[in-house]
Amino acid sequence: MGIIEPATRLRPQTETSDPAETGVLTVDLSALSDNWRMMARLAGGAECGAVVKADAYGLGLAPVMRALLAAGCRTFFVANVVEGEAARAVAPDATIYVFDGLVPGAARRLIAADLLPALGSLVEIEEWASTGRKPKAAIHFDTGMNRFGIPIHEAAQAAERARQITPVLVMSHFVSSQMRDETRNERQIEAFLDARARFADIPASMSNSSGVFLPQRPHFDLIRPGYALYGGNPTPYAECPVRTVARLKARILSMREIEPGACVGYDAVWSAPKRTRIATIGVGYADGVPVGATACVGKSAGEALVGGVRCPFLGRVSMDYIVLDVSDAPREAAQRGEWVELLGEGICVEEAASRAGTIGYEILTRLGARFSRRYVGA
Repeated sequence: MGIIEPATRLRPQTETSDPAETGVLTVDLSALSDNWRMMARLAGGAECGAVVKADAYGLGLAPVMRALLAAGCRTFFVANVVEGEAARAVAPDATIYVFDGLVPGAARRLIAADLLPALGSLVEIEEWASTGRKPKAAIHFDTGMNRFGIPIHEAAQAAERARQITPVLVMSHFVSSQMRDETRNERQIEAFLDARARFADIPASMSNSSGVFLPQRPHFDLIRPGYALYGGNPTPYAECPVRTVARLKARILSMREIEPGACVGYDAVWSAPKRTRIATIGVGYADGVPVGATACVGKSAGEALVGGVRCPFLGRVSMDYIVLDVSDAPREAAQRGEWVELLGEGICVEEAASRAGTIGYEILTRLGARFSRRYVGA
């Protein structure tokens, strides 16, 4: 049996056999750990960290971090101070970087939780320096994202002002690392090398999950995988190299047969072309299944596995429910109370995203708070 993680939000502590449960997310921590170890091997001599922002990509910060710590990870990245404080509670001795950098007024909490901001402007360096005697931080350079980071043409000024603090990492972020042959990758690496030259003795980091697989091998001193750890494909041009981590199941709540011409769901965007056996499951957009997975004429729709058979969504994805066409599914599997699979080995996160017109990152990070989280492989 797997263990049940105590709820951090509205997360019922039940097993899949509990008749009250209508949606269960199973997180395979052994697969997560294996994915981290694989990335660590690919890093060669570089350290392998882990990005655990957004509640560890929707899978639960505390259990994910504990598994990664057991696997050997000692450096983590979060988005903001609140996430950093939660991460610090799990890992008192880990190195934790905050991508937001230094938000005005947040210095006190960063210091109290021993968090390292990724400083992305000259102003941030000055403000961080004013908090104490040469406080530690990362220096974040913008090599093309135009979101965060010190522009490359300010690298000399950054190096000068950084004398007031203790830089412990120099970093940047790829724009298109999932596109292996994108020329922008090479330009970004060259720009980063130019900035890094002014911090020659400081460890450097540039590679996210996809960056690790680039032919230039821009691993530097530290890689920071995120998506790949959680089962997302970092190489969309090739077979997925990582193990599946998240498996999502929902319970069938209602069964019926409808006649030709009968509509299903809000706004009647789908109607039956023939007599159809349908099942309603207890999952909807409030649980993170995108409305874009809605079935209507002329577009792909979401699917679920029922008894090993792919069954398409019918009509609009609503807040709490999705209707499936189970006409071809085994009768014993398509019954009230039985479970269907929405994510897992049979339907990977990339496919679920493609059918909903979105990306796998969104699928994972929006997995709803109503699911029971079941952790296995701990």
